[in-house]
Amino acid sequence: MRIRIPSRPAALVAAVLFTLAGIGCVKSMPGKAGIAPARDHGPVPGAVEILPTDPPAELRAKAARVVPSARQLRWQALEFQAFVHFGMNTFTDREWGEGTEDPRLFNPADLDAGQWVEAVQAAGIKGLIVTAKHHDGFCLWPSLFTEHSVKNSPWRGGKGDVVGEVAEACRKGGLAFGVYLSPWDRHEPSYGDSPRYNEHFKNQLREVLTNYGEVSEVWFDGACGEGPNGKRQVYDWAGYFALIREIQPGAVISIMGPDARWIGNEAGVTRESEWSVVPVVGFDDLPDEKNPGGIAHLDAQAKDLGSMERIAAVATQGGRLIWYPGQVDVSIRPGWFYHAAEDDKVKSLDHLLDIYYTSVGGNAQLLLNIPPDKRGRIHENDVRRLKELGDRLRATFAVNLAEGSKTESGTEITLVDGIDARGRATGYSKRGVTVFSCTLREARAFNVAMLMEDIGRGQNVEAFAFDVWDGTGLATDRDFFGTTGWREIAKGTTIGWKKLLRFPTVTAEWVRVRILKSRRDATFFLPKTFGLFLDPGRRTVQEESPAWGHVPEVHVPGLCP
Repeated sequence: MRIRIPSRPAALVAAVLFTLAGIGCVKSMPGKAGIAPARDHGPVPGAVEILPTDPPAELRAKAARVVPSARQLRWQALEFQAFVHFGMNTFTDREWGEGTEDPRLFNPADLDAGQWVEAVQAAGIKGLIVTAKHHDGFCLWPSLFTEHSVKNSPWRGGKGDVVGEVAEACRKGGLAFGVYLSPWDRHEPSYGDSPRYNEHFKNQLREVLTNYGEVSEVWFDGACGEGPNGKRQVYDWAGYFALIREIQPGAVISIMGPDARWIGNEAGVTRESEWSVVPVVGFDDLPDEKNPGGIAHLDAQAKDLGSMERIAAVATQGGRLIWYPGQVDVSIRPGWFYHAAEDDKVKSLDHLLDIYYTSVGGNAQLLLNIPPDKRGRIHENDVRRLKELGDRLRATFAVNLAEGSKTESGTEITLVDGIDARGRATGYSKRGVTVFSCTLREARAFNVAMLMEDIGRGQNVEAFAFDVWDGTGLATDRDFFGTTGWREIAKGTTIGWKKLLRFPTVTAEWVRVRILKSRRDATFFLPKTFGLFLDPGRRTVQEESPAWGHVPEVHVPGLCP
């Protein structure tokens, strides 16, 4: 026989979570500070050690325990940020400067950081990261530690401060404010003399972290074009990280840092299975300059970062499981800096929508680059496209058609009768698929579904399917686990922070999500948020989005030109 076991009531779930939280402390181990030992079993906002002796069941249990830190959770909730590449390259029409440019070339005629904020907010963007210093070493603030900065430009009579104006505009507009600071510096004479340059870089880092209020993110690029015969600089990553934690403890350190990783391409594409729980070798958080975009020898461009097979492979070497979510950086234009020749090459609305659904809807954060022009303003073509994007997203997600509906979840349990070796009657149960169902108040048309795991409890779902009731008459409890009458219209692997599913428009009153595989008891899966939406502009037949491994060629070796 088969019976339905309903999921735990909210009060019991809360009690379970409280109990787990009480035993989930991160304890220090000799030489492995902040690594949770194997005897702990609760959620861990940090690292969990994995060992060559761990059996598969133990590795699965450990993977289910890893959760984000408070700063990572806040960062993930931003979902969509703007990257603003602006600086000397804007005026030389280049992507990488030499560091020999005359500061007098920098002279925007009408710089308006408020216009930047207004333009990106029209797209629904919640944060902005500005290139305070790119590889040419030109500083967009009046640094005390170099003459290669805005203080020696004619702009604002040498009294201007781009970083300060952007920070203030973000505060007024309610955007999170972040800074990009390139470790590679083609102008600074001390670059290559590692102790001297590291002190210089930390002095500049201290300036941008102390003079502009709250900084939500520090973005470290992995690019360096010195080549085998160029200057060899050994970066003091540990010192940089410590300084950030001291001055801006809430700031996420991205890309060449321990809080967020590069997604692995610049085409706006995520993996089919995008895991935030990632195994790494060793016990430090220092970047690997041979594999830009991550720490501890992580290959950010690898197709598989977090499957159980990958975790098992890393465990044979000894290492850790960490929460390391992905960030998708992509430009609205072909280049990262503004070029007038690209004014007619702004990405189409459909292309930007594909990127949004693939990144934000694929358990990643989207960082869309929008470069200001020589005037110091976002170009009209970009402004228009950003508004079109925001209008379309607002039209789609304004009304959750599942709001107010009846929802429940349960797990299929099969009771099996049998006879043991002595001829005695036995009985045991087999746990089957966990199903989350939603009964709408009436039949409704929709073409987008949204699933969100409560990542404060970890990332657990490994495979799922989404069905609509297509049968005759009403769907009842007896149909909860059945196959007759249901039509599968989408399926996937990971969910994580958010999974957005797009499909041709369907009309239904009953829908369900089947959790086909999970790292922990799937009855813990109650979507943090479940949504059904109607995209009014969606074509009946949607062009397939780019898949991982089939993306346009991107620039190597750096993360950004």
